[in-house]
This record gives sequence, C-alpha cells and structure tokens, in this order.
Amino acid sequence: MTDHEKTWDASLRIHTCGRDASGADEYHHPYEPTPYSVLERLANSGLVGKDDVVLDYGCGKGRVGFFLSCQVKAKTIGIEYDERIYGSALENRHTAKAKASFLLTRAEEYEVPPEVNRCYFFNPFSVEILHDVCARILESWYEHPREIFLFFYYPVDEYISYLMTVDELEFYDEIECDDLFAGKDPRERILIFQLPDYEA
Repeated sequence: MTDHEKTWDASLRIHTCGRDASGADEYHHPYEPTPYSVLERLANSGLVGKDDVVLDYGCGKGRVGFFLSCQVKAKTIGIEYDERIYGSALENRHTAKAKASFLLTRAEEYEVPPEVNRCYFFNPFSVEILHDVCARILESWYEHPREIFLFFYYPVDEYISYLMTVDELEFYDEIECDDLFAGKDPRERILIFQLPDYEA
C-alpha cells in the first residue's frame, strides 16, 4: 500500500485499502480498489461532473463513489453483492466527508435507474454476468433515451471481446494509465464505451 493510497483514504475519512478475496468465486472477483491515481485521471477527464449520476458495479467499500462525489460532485450509487464488504461501505459512509449511496444487490438483477448516465467497472464479475448487466443497462437506455458512458478499468480480454459485439455500444476513447505504474502494463487503461442519445 503506497503513501498516496493512505493519504487519500485519510483525506476522505474512509478505509478502502487492501485486497479481499474471501467472497470471491468463479463468477465474482475479489475486492480490490481502483488506485487513486487512476481515479484522478478519470476525474480530470471531463467525462464525469456534477450533473452526472455514476453507477459503480461491484463498489466494494465505496472508494469510487466517495472519491467522485468529493472531487467532481457527481451523485454516486454503488452496488455490491457481498454482504460483509457492503457493511464496510456503510461504515465508511458514517465517517466520509463525501456522500455516496450503496445497495446490497446482485448486479444482474439490478434495474438501472433512468437518472444513471455513467457506469463504472473494475472487473467485478465474470463476462457471463456482464452480459446480463449490459442487458439491464440497454433496457434502461431504450426506455429512457440518454447518453450513457461506460468506463472499464483494467479490462480483461473477455470483457473487450464481448463489448465489441454489442451493436448499440460505440467505442468512445480510452484513458491511458500505464505511465502510473512500473512495467508499462497495456491493460492499465480505462476503456470508454458510449450509448449515444439519438434523440438529443
């Protein structure tokens, strides 16, 4: 754990550092928070702001929600299936200096609210679940047409292969993050896909 991670946690008055694989299985991946340096890149991209509602899939202990709420004043909703880790997010909410909402639910069962226009993923679950999640997002988009951006940090190949087959999704851009860490890992990036607002 770097000083940068500890400093941000302390600044936000939350505890989100560390990896936790206790609730992982073949469909749900271990808890691992997005590095703050990556979240800084996202916040500085201009693609998330105070008028946006961010849905964080597999929110864990709430880092993404608290950070974006504090830094860009976005409204954030985090969903988590692991009851114990969800409890940690609620504990953080009591002390955090930023607001964030959390729900204990399975991502594939969650009906995406019409106000959500940003979705964030850090490989929270298998590609099979991603299929169902994208179907839910598309359902919400068709019922309430609007521009939606989907952010995928450190995407696995299975995610990318699947996303490229979804006709409604358009590749928008990527935020490079490989310079933030040693080794120049090509997966260190945020891939951005868009559901456009054709009625705008």
